[in-house]
Amino acid sequence: MQISSRFTLAVHIITCIDTFQNDYKVTSEFLASSTNVNPVIIRRLLGQLKNAGLVEVARGSGGASVGRPLNEITFLDIYKAVECVEDGELFHFHENPNDKCPVGRNIHNILDDKLRRVQQAMENELSSITLADVTEDLEKYLNKTQTC
Repeated sequence: MQISSRFTLAVHIITCIDTFQNDYKVTSEFLASSTNVNPVIIRRLLGQLKNAGLVEVARGSGGASVGRPLNEITFLDIYKAVECVEDGELFHFHENPNDKCPVGRNIHNILDDKLRRVQQAMENELSSITLADVTEDLEKYLNKTQTC
């Protein structure tokens, strides 16, 4: 299983907004040029991030800005904003295991707690990383005079 690229795109988008919001009007087209992703996809992600309070988007071509301090935006916040996790569960269990099979009859009970623990561990780690951590690392690699 793999988490979709929406998560890494969203991290890229917020990092790009923070990096350039004081120097440029950060539009979906601007972000598309940095990510090499269609502006329609960028706008959809911006809408999800806006609904979660992580970014602010001005109508028309007004541009985007970060919605709150980067040290208050965790990877978990971003993950929850853009990933489609049904009922808050990372793992989707197959629907109808065979009740006549001893494995099928018991597999749900055997796996449920283990899968919950795996998801909780992942969420704990995601909540320990902030966008401030990302921008601090970016400072090591970014020449502030360059643009995308």
